[in-house]
Amino acid sequence: MAIYPIRQFGDPVLRQRAREIEDVDGALVRLVEDMYETMYEAPGVGLAAPQVGVERRLFVYDIGDGPNAIMNPVIVESRGEWSYDEGCLSIPGLSWNVVRPNEVHLRGISLDGEEIDIEADELLGRCFQHEMDHLDGILLVERLDVEQRKEAMAILRNRVLNVEPSVY
Repeated sequence: MAIYPIRQFGDPVLRQRAREIEDVDGALVRLVEDMYETMYEAPGVGLAAPQVGVERRLFVYDIGDGPNAIMNPVIVESRGEWSYDEGCLSIPGLSWNVVRPNEVHLRGISLDGEEIDIEADELLGRCFQHEMDHLDGILLVERLDVEQRKEAMAILRNRVLNVEPSVY
């Protein structure tokens, strides 16, 4: 198996809406296996195909129950609200308190071609929402409130320029 480099904030592929998957073949199965390895190596609990430069609607995840992959996922319903400190493998070392729905109902297709329906809450629900954002070209910084986003963008600009952020 191969470990892919994870695309970082600023990479244009992270801003693209990923395309639907039409066929499962050996190359796709190998991609999923490599994405598992990449996710574990990072380490993370989820990884979307665009984060490894593949513009397809696919993500892998493991919140402690073993690895899973979902193709062409859709969130069909969400409820409640949950605030949680959320990070992203494409923005390493940073995290923010983000409010998202607490419960989601996700539909997608397994690698076996079976339709799957999952009711998820808390960490699993958040993981699904976060990875779905990646498939739609949305980054975590877009989920921040105005002040958080301003601070995040200053930090990210300074990273690109390779300078220490100034103290206010």
